[in-house]
Amino acid sequence: MLTINNLHKQFDDLVVLDGIDLDVEKGNVIVVVGPSGSGKTTLLRCLNILETPNQGVMQINDQTLDFSNKVTKKQVQAFRKQTGMVFQTYNLFPHKTAIENVMEGPVIVKKMNKKQAYEQAKRLLEKVGLADKIDYYPFQLSGGQQQRVGIARALAMDPEVMLFDEPTSALDPELIGEVLNAMKELADEGMTMVVVTHEMGFAREVADEVLFMEGGHIVERGHPEEIFSNPKHERTAQFLNLIKD
Repeated sequence: MLTINNLHKQFDDLVVLDGIDLDVEKGNVIVVVGPSGSGKTTLLRCLNILETPNQGVMQINDQTLDFSNKVTKKQVQAFRKQTGMVFQTYNLFPHKTAIENVMEGPVIVKKMNKKQAYEQAKRLLEKVGLADKIDYYPFQLSGGQQQRVGIARALAMDPEVMLFDEPTSALDPELIGEVLNAMKELADEGMTMVVVTHEMGFAREVADEVLFMEGGHIVERGHPEEIFSNPKHERTAQFLNLIKD
């Protein structure tokens, strides 16, 4: 469903991704962990074409990008429509209500009529537990609520794959659970997800596969129980021990 072959990305002389290969089956949740600077976020940004890889092939269903050739704007747009991205910061429009933020993409990008977009946005906000906040502006919402609006906004574009870049890192500890619960419900419903996070409890409970990255490489990958209980690579074990501490 999602396939990455030999993906490379560098900024000037700094190699950030060095030959990443990854296959994600439909409905699976892949959790990516690793130290800062390991390439986790760059990998997600490449999947959403917020960064353009220097080399490699990415495919989602019938949409393929081969970065050994020139990739057109039309190809990028078609590929990006397959993904929804949730960022560390909420990036909501401050002058729009929660429901207006969720409606924005379908109306502007997909040319959906406003009545249909409103009904969809209302349903998605209900899904993430914000049925009573649809007319609230971002400043009236907690960080966790704003992030859940961000999840609803990404879902409104009907993506094949949801990408989460440390979605709880900017939240106060007591607000993290509500965002993770919304993500768990998506996983239970069969949404394909690639998640960068330091929430190891979430990874252990929800992931179908955990990837440990360092230095632009996938150092180790496997079922959560294998990675957390019996890591095969010494560097993986070192990282997980530090996280536990």
